Amino acid sequence: MEVSDLVAAKEGYCVKCKAKREIKDPEDITMKNGRPATKGTCPTCGTKIFKIGK
Repeated sequence: MEVSDLVAAKEGYCVKCKAKREIKDPEDITMKNGRPATKGTCPTCGTKIFKIGK
């Protein structure tokens, strides 16, 4: 097994594709209110994806 198999891919909902997609170039951030979030892009259409929570 490779290390990449053990790490779960970050998924989010793409509004443009209307489907769950794996987030390309995910970046873990903290919002102004202190809650964790992940932002990145859709690998299919290139739209920004923002997912609140871990």
